[in-house]
Amino acid sequence: MKEYKMRRGEYLEERIPDMESTVVDYFGPITDTEEYKGSDLFVIGEPDNPVFEKVVVGTIEYSGKKDKLGVEFYERDPTELGPEELEAAADAVDAKNDFLLEATGRDAKSRRDSMKRSVEDDPDHDVDA
Repeated sequence: MKEYKMRRGEYLEERIPDMESTVVDYFGPITDTEEYKGSDLFVIGEPDNPVFEKVVVGTIEYSGKKDKLGVEFYERDPTELGPEELEAAADAVDAKNDFLLEATGRDAKSRRDSMKRSVEDDPDHDVDA
């Protein structure tokens, strides 16, 4: 599960006031919920795009801190996709990036940079030389 922060001064509930309908618009009907760190996330068991096997997404609520977006994309093996399904791969990438941009206000490069910084700041990743 990847967790995404919002831009400074922004909140997830302001960027996406209705998470459920937004998730349905991007990925398809919600088939279940899944608990993660005390928050219920939406499960799309049969996403509209055939590249995805399953999508788990929602708001991870933290007491005393800003909520984060939790997302896990389960993708099918590209070798198992037919020619028409391979054409949907570009749409799948667009759907992921567009959703993450809308939710976090950060483009792909900014999200990567943020993830790198969070790993660098994590004391568990220090290496003694």
